[in-house]
Amino acid sequence: MESVAFIQWCLDHLNYWTITLLMAVESSFIPFPSEVVVPPAAYKAAVNDEMNIYLVVLFATIGANIGALINYYLAKWLGRPIVYKFANSRFGHICLIDEAKVQHAEAYFDKHGALSTFIGRLIPAVRQLISIPAGLAKMKLSTFLIYTTLGAGIWNTILAAIGYYLSTVPGIETEEQLLAKVTEYSKEIGYIFIGIAIFVVGFLVYKGMKKK
Repeated sequence: MESVAFIQWCLDHLNYWTITLLMAVESSFIPFPSEVVVPPAAYKAAVNDEMNIYLVVLFATIGANIGALINYYLAKWLGRPIVYKFANSRFGHICLIDEAKVQHAEAYFDKHGALSTFIGRLIPAVRQLISIPAGLAKMKLSTFLIYTTLGAGIWNTILAAIGYYLSTVPGIETEEQLLAKVTEYSKEIGYIFIGIAIFVVGFLVYKGMKKK
């Protein structure tokens, strides 16, 4: 309960440091939606001078990288047996992780390597887990960080743009109204990225079969 209260306190006192902390949590193995962090921060940047929207995106991306590195190094150091043991544990299930999800993320990564890290950061449910197969495969750290930063940066920019735009929409006066609209838009954008990912994967599979 104390951790929940602390997260709520951070949400109620959004600044660059709490944004970084919450996005690190969001990108690690703890389930926490970025939609409740970046858009409200961007909205806040739009309606007053307390924050700058560009710095909101920057610190959100730094936080996402920190969380991704936690998963990357846990997978790299502990290895597959420990990761799968965690996925099958009660705590893993509380964190919305199970063996099937880890297998899915691992298979997705094995097929498409570095590209998976980039695209995976844009896909709901895969976004938090894509760092695990990268660590299991001992992917080069610089490559991992480049593609993670690109993917997280694009996603955070989209969320910030939504929050900034909603500051100009009449009728949005409460945080609940803001988050409801953000959730609606982010789901639609998530479906678009899923469609793009399916197209890219399908193209790569077709290309591989054509070579054979």
